[in-house]
Amino acid sequence: QITFYEDRGFQGRHYECSSDHPNLQTYLSRCNSVRVDSGCWMLYEQPNYQGNQYFLRRGEYPDYQQWMGLSDSVRSCRLIPHAGPHRIRLYEREDYRGQMVEFTEDCSSLQDRFHSNEIHSLNVLEGSWVLYELPNYRGRQYLLRPGDYRRYQDWGAMNARVGSLKRVLDFY
Repeated sequence: QITFYEDRGFQGRHYECSSDHPNLQTYLSRCNSVRVDSGCWMLYEQPNYQGNQYFLRRGEYPDYQQWMGLSDSVRSCRLIPHAGPHRIRLYEREDYRGQMVEFTEDCSSLQDRFHSNEIHSLNVLEGSWVLYELPNYRGRQYLLRPGDYRRYQDWGAMNARVGSLKRVLDFY
């Protein structure tokens, strides 16, 4: 369950949601605060799961800066399914070529664990992950579900920079 509020501090018009929603514009003109009662969610600035993405887990976010938002625009959302084990393979070149590294745990600095911070393709073998453009889980965020990503554009990135990655876990 997630609740979106038009104003900061959980004020103004609000909309409750319990599953993926491709277009929230019908219910809200803006979003300045969010309360996540259960699950992990990815918020998108544009309808149909497009634009900047923001990962939220259970908790209260009294203004959009709390989720590293760049504006009060939230136009779609996805519930991230809970998964057991996590496994991801990152490749230095497109189409799964070049050096590969596999992760089963969070990584706060890809540069420290891999010789590069540029990733051009990847396979999500198990679980859902969030990639961050910068180390220490900062910068642009990208939700990765199980599947193949032959080039960085497949996960919605504008460049191949990956600074850190985190498993999607829902702790209560």
